[in-house]
Amino acid sequence: MRAYLIVTRTLFALIALFHLTRMLTHWTAVIGGWVAPLWVSGLGFVVAGALSVWSAQLSRRMGGRS
Repeated sequence: MRAYLIVTRTLFALIALFHLTRMLTHWTAVIGGWVAPLWVSGLGFVVAGALSVWSAQLSRRMGGRS
């Protein structure tokens, strides 16, 4: 279970970093012809970051248990 939480934490952290990078560089994201506004990445950054932090906290609480 702890390995799952570490992988989850890492993936959500990478997703949050991608959203932050998109906001800072003003990359355009087109999904099926729809241009996603930057606030979508702001929301994605907050949600993915929160999930990453939550996973890290759960991983630390589990300690040495597997």
